[in-house]
Amino acid sequence: MEDEKFNMSMRKFLKQVGVTSQQQIERAVRESGKTSGTIAVKVVLSGDDIDLEHVVEGEIELG
Repeated sequence: MEDEKFNMSMRKFLKQVGVTSQQQIERAVRESGKTSGTIAVKVVLSGDDIDLEHVVEGEIELG
């Protein structure tokens, strides 16, 4: 494994995940009509080729 190439590729992927995830959350909140309180969210990261399954759960405050 070439560390520099791997790190750059991973950062590019994670940036795409972050940007597109934020866009989808914002869209879903707008469509729900919810304007206050919190929403529960969960992200599941999987990689079949490397036997990876990582779950992150949390809440986002709407204000």
